[in-house]
Amino acid sequence: MATLARKDAPGLAVEPCQYLTFTLGGEMYAVETLSVKEIIEYGQVTTVPMVPPSIRGVINLRGAVVPVIDLKARFGGQPTGITRRTCIVIIEMGSSDECQVVGILVDTVSEVLEIPPGEIEAPPAFGARIRADFIRGMGKVGGGFVILLNVEAVLSTDELSVLDELSRQGSPVDAGALPRLGSSVAG
Repeated sequence: MATLARKDAPGLAVEPCQYLTFTLGGEMYAVETLSVKEIIEYGQVTTVPMVPPSIRGVINLRGAVVPVIDLKARFGGQPTGITRRTCIVIIEMGSSDECQVVGILVDTVSEVLEIPPGEIEAPPAFGARIRADFIRGMGKVGGGFVILLNVEAVLSTDELSVLDELSRQGSPVDAGALPRLGSSVAG
């Protein structure tokens, strides 16, 4: 999780965090690299009936059923158009006891940035195109801002329960019946 400099702990030395940056609809977003398991090319995603529109479907990731969330749709926009640069970022959330693996669909993956806590501002109270609770902070990078996502809020408990149900049941989709994905881009 991103560590914002705490005003009530003045002597606390906080290390810069690394973030994986990516684009969605022309905007730059980032998630902390500690939560990123890998980045894969967009491959065949199997649609699952009766799930929220932001759940694009599931993929077979080395025999595991992994739900894929379309972040543009999750943020209330149009579904992501697939291009040759579209990627799925595999995210691990939760503790080691209750780990949830989820793929998030992004337009393009950019780079890994190290952002010092002093360069992270609080999320804006208004004016953002996405809900304020989805934003962990605003990272100042090169004269602009990168929106640091709060992955746990973006993938809400309601949505997580649907995802958890899919992965526990093997859903109506059998993991062995899903096609294997292509190569890993980063890990």
